[in-house]
Amino acid sequence: MSKIKVAIVGVGNCASALIQGIHYYRDSNETDAVGLLHWNIGGYQPFDIEVSAAFDIDERKVGRDINQAIFAPPNCAFNFYPDLPPGGTTVQMGRVLDGFSEHMLDYEEEYTFVKSSAPEPDQEEVVNILRESGTEVVLNYLPSGSEKASRFYAECALQAGVAFVNNIPVFIASDREWAGRFAEKNVPIIGDDIKSQMGATILHRALADLFKKRGVKLERSYQLNTGGNTDFLNMTNQGRLATKRISKTEAVQSAAAKRLADRDIHIGPSDYVSWQKDNKVCFLRMEGQIFGNVPINLEMRLSVEDSPNSAGIAIDAIRCCKLALDRKQGGVLEGPSAYFSKHPPRQYPDYEAYRLTEEFIREE
Repeated sequence: MSKIKVAIVGVGNCASALIQGIHYYRDSNETDAVGLLHWNIGGYQPFDIEVSAAFDIDERKVGRDINQAIFAPPNCAFNFYPDLPPGGTTVQMGRVLDGFSEHMLDYEEEYTFVKSSAPEPDQEEVVNILRESGTEVVLNYLPSGSEKASRFYAECALQAGVAFVNNIPVFIASDREWAGRFAEKNVPIIGDDIKSQMGATILHRALADLFKKRGVKLERSYQLNTGGNTDFLNMTNQGRLATKRISKTEAVQSAAAKRLADRDIHIGPSDYVSWQKDNKVCFLRMEGQIFGNVPINLEMRLSVEDSPNSAGIAIDAIRCCKLALDRKQGGVLEGPSAYFSKHPPRQYPDYEAYRLTEEFIREE
């Protein structure tokens, strides 16, 4: 099969885990590969993905080979494939807009953001880069709260006619106007806000669904998350969290038997703990009533390396977009969006989203 050429917007920890994974699974086979939802999607294996372009705004990454840049500070993703060969793609300066939070200009040395002095590209330049590099899929890995910057790259993808995977909580696929534009241009899009492979959101949804199916009345719930990567540092700026809270909360509300009042549900990033690095810890509590209005309380703690947890989903989203391109199918990919994203245009129970995704993959 031909390579799937992807452009990465934001060369952070998630990009690091994805690129390491592409090489890691090249040394595996279907029998002994661990951690994949699918080995084969439409004839494409994980290692059939190739980075054709990359954009960032940090001087430690701009101008470097992509396979070097992913290990540059402040990246701290779990290093499970350290001996990467040169990737052959140089990280180029991206458009800044709101792609970083001002408080990160003055932090502990390792995390202080230093803007590259390279000139910012305009829309036409980015579109030309996507076309000339043969890019087929753009991955949005910008920090949460990058509303203007995300829409800039979504527009570039539209103009270049390449698929768009929106991994962050900016509402593009779930915005009727944007979704309509992708459908009109016959360009595939998956989004919004990637679900991790085995993360806080998917577990919270599963438990809410279990309460519903077992006749337990859910009365209150919280999900508190801590981490030490730049994503958590970025989110200490509460002004960048509005859509993130909506995305995570709606993902759980849609799985519950009855929508909880706002005062009875609290979900979202809670604190930055620098020494946790890329490890994310989730504290989840659910309170309810069982038979005879007798109370029941459930508490759970999850600890997981955050970026590889999302890469396990991104590697399938890329291949689903490629299938859509091969089939000349555009617009929102409804099943994959519901299965891979927290805030799709339409929420489905996870078992139904899984079924729709499997049907999409098998579709002739």
